[in-house]
Amino acid sequence: MNAPLVAVAHGSRDPRSAATIRGLLDVVRSVRPELDVRAAFLDLSAPALGDVLDAVHSDGHGSAVVVPLLLGHAYHASVDIPTAVTEAQERNPLFRVRTAEVLGPDQRLREAAWRRLLQTGADPDDERLGVVLAGAGSAHPPANRLVADVAETWQRHTAWAGAVAAFAAAADPDVPAAVERLRAAGARRFAVASWFLAPGRLPDRALERARESAPSPLLAETMGADRGIADLVLSRYDAALGAPGQQPRLSRVG
Repeated sequence: MNAPLVAVAHGSRDPRSAATIRGLLDVVRSVRPELDVRAAFLDLSAPALGDVLDAVHSDGHGSAVVVPLLLGHAYHASVDIPTAVTEAQERNPLFRVRTAEVLGPDQRLREAAWRRLLQTGADPDDERLGVVLAGAGSAHPPANRLVADVAETWQRHTAWAGAVAAFAAAADPDVPAAVERLRAAGARRFAVASWFLAPGRLPDRALERARESAPSPLLAETMGADRGIADLVLSRYDAALGAPGQQPRLSRVG
């Protein structure tokens, strides 16, 4: 049997978040229907990662691959997931768990965010448009740098007045500051792109601040159940299976 793919997301009190993650995993299953794909969460949503790993072992599997549904490498990837994996292996000594790399950086994430932005009607040739790429924000600077790199790439390849990364928490600039920066650069229309996988408190905060800061901004949906991201999840799974050794392997961003 193939090792089950256990996809682990942040989790949220907002039920839209878990529903979106499950929708993404439905796309993963449609791409590879023979694969056992299970959802898990780090906090605020059920089931917890440790419980899912225990269930995989109880179902008779000798191994599993954990795929973090995280856009960058920060605390969850470096501490929370390895801790949960280690504890599961201690409870089940013969159970082998590999941990794949986080989703970012990867071109498929950029493409998914871009598609969602274009669905709002944002025009790459609009010289008066300013685009805010809104992300969660992290105390780990390379995770924030990843979002800024995407915004800078967009600015180089469009006619926009500018494209600026902004963060809902833990990092600067916030969305109002990003809008002011774009206004100073000549933007008179504004759009907010989403560097979020699923809805929740932080994406909602970014959108609310955008509405407060700009007139009728174009607001992109989260990346969600995107076929390109489903392919990325599977590529992370395949790469982890191909890696030698018993210990989890996690990526570094930057």
